[in-house]
Amino acid sequence: MNQNATQYTPLAIALHWLMAGLIIAGFALGWTVANMETSPQKLRWISWHKWLGITILGLAALRLLWRLLYPAPALPASIPVWQQQAAHLLHLLLYGLMFAIPLSGWLFSSAKGFPVVYLGILPLPDWVSPNEALATQLRSLHEWLNYGLVLAFVGHVGAALKHHFIERDQVLARMLPLLRPRSEA
Repeated sequence: MNQNATQYTPLAIALHWLMAGLIIAGFALGWTVANMETSPQKLRWISWHKWLGITILGLAALRLLWRLLYPAPALPASIPVWQQQAAHLLHLLLYGLMFAIPLSGWLFSSAKGFPVVYLGILPLPDWVSPNEALATQLRSLHEWLNYGLVLAFVGHVGAALKHHFIERDQVLARMLPLLRPRSEA
């Protein structure tokens, strides 16, 4: 369905950058509140962190649906097959983490006995009953999934920068239209 097989659609590009910003904000907020003393400010920021997570989960579902309807453009033939396979696996990992991290946070919140109320308006269902032992395990899972995301993010950005500055191909320009030569834009 993708009419221009060398470029991402404008919606795919917008979702990519919007989600990147939200994920960075959510990670930074989670990192910040993790070691804060309990206070009204911490509780407010935890709510914001949850809202970001639920928003990311919804956008990830939209992004996956869009990706199924409009597949990613093929990588240049000049890229070795093993690198294309590694890129595909990294994207699968990133998509999996975009779902697993918010879901593990939601489960953690439920197990801790703290409801998720999206934007302070819409109460979301608890997935499990309060259980302190389970909450401890889910918190650990949520943290480790985030560390995995950081590693995957570094690999993703590193590969994009390698393609732009070393390979000097148009791989990064497919997701960053400002980098495209004027004749292609």
